[in-house]
Amino acid sequence: MWREISPDETVDIRVDGYRIRAYSFGKGDNTLLCLNGGPGLPCDYLREAHSCLTDHGYRIVAFDQLGTGCSDRPEDASLWTIGRYVAETETVRRELGLGKVHMLGHSWGGWLAIDYALTHPENLVSLILTDTVADIPHLVSELERLRGALGSETVAMMQRHEAAGSLDHPEYMAAITLLNYRHVCRLPEWPAPVQRSLDDWNMGPYVAMQGPNEFLYTGNLRDWNRIPDLPKIKAPALIINGEHDELTPACALRMKTAMPAAEVSIIRNSSHMPFYENPDDYYRVLLGFLSRHGAGI
Repeated sequence: MWREISPDETVDIRVDGYRIRAYSFGKGDNTLLCLNGGPGLPCDYLREAHSCLTDHGYRIVAFDQLGTGCSDRPEDASLWTIGRYVAETETVRRELGLGKVHMLGHSWGGWLAIDYALTHPENLVSLILTDTVADIPHLVSELERLRGALGSETVAMMQRHEAAGSLDHPEYMAAITLLNYRHVCRLPEWPAPVQRSLDDWNMGPYVAMQGPNEFLYTGNLRDWNRIPDLPKIKAPALIINGEHDELTPACALRMKTAMPAAEVSIIRNSSHMPFYENPDDYYRVLLGFLSRHGAGI
């Protein structure tokens, strides 16, 4: 089960002149490199959910992406691109001497992991795509379906505020809050690491790359689609989704269709945070996959 653990090592890495803070847990030969969601979130919520895997002999590494957490926070909007974050991830892997890794990307971190896998396939033992997608335009259609469940009048209200730019209006925010509790985390109280990450969210990268909230994509990744490229990924792959996930099981199926050899697991009674909402099933699936796919050397 997840618990908050102090890192065995905290390292500052220079990437193109900026400081990136990385955290390492355990000394195992198998390294799980975790790429958290956002963009713009500190890695706390994903780091704390996976550091417990040291109990099973794994080394767990996570880092605060540029603009987040204890890493530097420049305000140059030209930095917020997926290509730059791929290069950052490779620098972290190389500077820490991790060798080949099991890479786990959650949400936005999954998009980053996919582009990393296509750019540096030689560095992966396996790829775990958790609560993520490979086709943003398809995701947008799924999000429209999810918010349609709020009713036509509520959807019309949301569209009206989006057109007017009044996204901070209380009725619009109330609809977003309801969607978050249905499709982001269904727990009555969100775990402390999740809340800590949310409280320190840098909206600069988020708005530039994704948009103003989880259900409106207007950023530079709004047309991102790697479905045609997924067959190029040869590393063993695991796709995990919560059954109520905002990044829906239909998105998982779309990735599976492009990667027939990938394993898929839909975690019951969970949404976008299955490692907190249903940890028993989540860890069982993840550890089973890792144990079948060798060591990072």
